[in-house]
Amino acid sequence: MKRLFRLQYNSPVVLTFALVSLGALLLGKLTDGWTTKYLFSVWHSPLTDILTYPRFILHVLGHSDYSYYIANMMMILVVGPSLEEKYGSRNLLSAIIITALVSGLVHWFLFPGTMLLGASGIVFMMIVMASLAGMRDGCIPITLILVLVLYLGNEIVDGVMLSDNISQLTHIIGGICGAVLGLRRR
Repeated sequence: MKRLFRLQYNSPVVLTFALVSLGALLLGKLTDGWTTKYLFSVWHSPLTDILTYPRFILHVLGHSDYSYYIANMMMILVVGPSLEEKYGSRNLLSAIIITALVSGLVHWFLFPGTMLLGASGIVFMMIVMASLAGMRDGCIPITLILVLVLYLGNEIVDGVMLSDNISQLTHIIGGICGAVLGLRRR
């Protein structure tokens, strides 16, 4: 009998990221938030704390609840596979790690009284990288300009006007990392 469908792990970095993030969320629920705070969030912990260093990267795996997780993963699962196909798994993984590290360090230095977690910086990095994917022969795609203007403009307005526990600076850092890494990876 012939098989009708075959499942393919078509985007290993993106799918693994989504699954590990889900595992981090479930682990956080099982430990009543302990792992979310001490493994999957970045905050101004002392440099003598050995967990401070992995948290600079691991914070992108943590999410405070299912709706936050689902919102980030939906965008990553939509945008990520095409980026992984265009840039390669290794390049996309390094872009995720670099974006996580930069946003984690910036948050650690500038916001000592708050905690940062979630993949929204990664989402915005991917959005900007995807907009750059259409760049050909030194021409700047109008879609890239619109994404940057709308996105950065919205984040700046939200950062000034709202107090919503969302780190607009992390979104901006993700967008900048996406632009720099996307241009370098071309």
